[in-house]
Amino acid sequence: MIYIQNYINGEFVGTNETIEDINPANGEIIAHIPKSSSKDIESAVESADLARHSWSKLSLEDRADWLDKIANALEAKADEIASLESLDTGKPISLAKAVDASRSITNFRFFAQFSKDFSVENFEMDDATNHVLLKPVGIAGLITPWNLPLYLLSWKIAPAIVMGNTVVAKPSELTPLTANLLSETLHEINFPAGVVNIVHGLGSEAGQAIVEHPKVNLISFTGGTLTGKKVAETAAPMFKKLSLELGGKNATIVLEDTNLDESIPEIARSGFMNQGQVCLCGSRIFVSDKIWDEFLDKFVKYVENMKVGDPSSLDSDLGALVSFAHRDKVESYIHLAQREGGKILCGGKEPQLPSPFDRGAFLEPTVVSGLSHLSRTATEEIFGPVVTLHSFRTDEEAIEMANCTDYGLAGSVWTGDSKRGKSVAEKIDTGMVWVNTWLHRDLRVPFGGVKDSGVGREGGRWSLSFFSEAVNICVKN
Repeated sequence: MIYIQNYINGEFVGTNETIEDINPANGEIIAHIPKSSSKDIESAVESADLARHSWSKLSLEDRADWLDKIANALEAKADEIASLESLDTGKPISLAKAVDASRSITNFRFFAQFSKDFSVENFEMDDATNHVLLKPVGIAGLITPWNLPLYLLSWKIAPAIVMGNTVVAKPSELTPLTANLLSETLHEINFPAGVVNIVHGLGSEAGQAIVEHPKVNLISFTGGTLTGKKVAETAAPMFKKLSLELGGKNATIVLEDTNLDESIPEIARSGFMNQGQVCLCGSRIFVSDKIWDEFLDKFVKYVENMKVGDPSSLDSDLGALVSFAHRDKVESYIHLAQREGGKILCGGKEPQLPSPFDRGAFLEPTVVSGLSHLSRTATEEIFGPVVTLHSFRTDEEAIEMANCTDYGLAGSVWTGDSKRGKSVAEKIDTGMVWVNTWLHRDLRVPFGGVKDSGVGREGGRWSLSFFSEAVNICVKN
């Protein structure tokens, strides 16, 4: 049993009430975490406030060096990070190693180097020079989700602190283990106290207390759209800087000239990676009617061969969903799909697994056809291993169908003609589109969505700009 504490002002602090952390693969309790109150948040904010003056006075190079120290310390724990993420989330260990552990380390290293290379332009006039400075915002409130726990926590902490801010972070109460490992790592390397404070608890309590605290100057939130709306309702009237990376219902467009043997494995990965619990997953697949039958045959066969099982096994393609409550939600959409007239081509059931995994929150990857592209199943975010298939006749029709939802986070286009693919991609109302690939990430580019998928952009210079205030000083010659 793991007993997790808050990390405030460089010390580990407990709370009177705790929350159980459940292993979704077998239903066992693996940890107890703090159920933090507004008083705990107050303590964390005061700590961040005391630390921000000395931290902001360090040179950017010194702060970047600290990011490299964090990365080095985490790299020595890469296997532990992967094991904890797999245990906490139910995801396959192979995914946790390749994505969660690797990218969490890379995020710190990337922002360490990128911040050193980043320069703000000065603007010359005939009789004056404008000097643009980037100053810290102050205290950053960071609220992160359960699907990529340390990956997304590091994605926010690294640029926030390298730009001179201090942090109060709340990871998801469902997946606290690697956030705690980060706290332990910061403690081990003698990271300056109060610069990063990690507080556990419920979103409605601890998260809300962070958002509404008057000394927290900035909120970066990744999570569901409904929660994002509540965050915005609180933060906007207080004029806090705000970045919201919210839900997605992403379109995958398969044109008739694509090589199906090459594209189908990647299309399946885009639909079912991390049991479909990635905001970028392509859960709506639009297929040209010219290749419809061939695609259905090959795609369904491929998905049927995906292995659901023990997350610690290297040959498992899918693990458990993050919780039993979440599985119930996903299953409710499978039932809805059937009521809406959809046909389950494969999956749709809880797999028969040996003990102890017969007690886990597992679900087969599910493919549904026969639904209108305007149906609830095809337009509402499910966030699980469920994809819907729809046929189209022309590129224009595919684009129209792709744009029919309230979401606009990501998408992909698959074609033998990259120029045509780029032309289609440009017409999709979304923040990111991949052509003949998926989740091919360059950390320098903007990340974020439009419509109900969020507000703002992070990544590269967009992150550094968000976590800073641009100040112009005009000096007359």
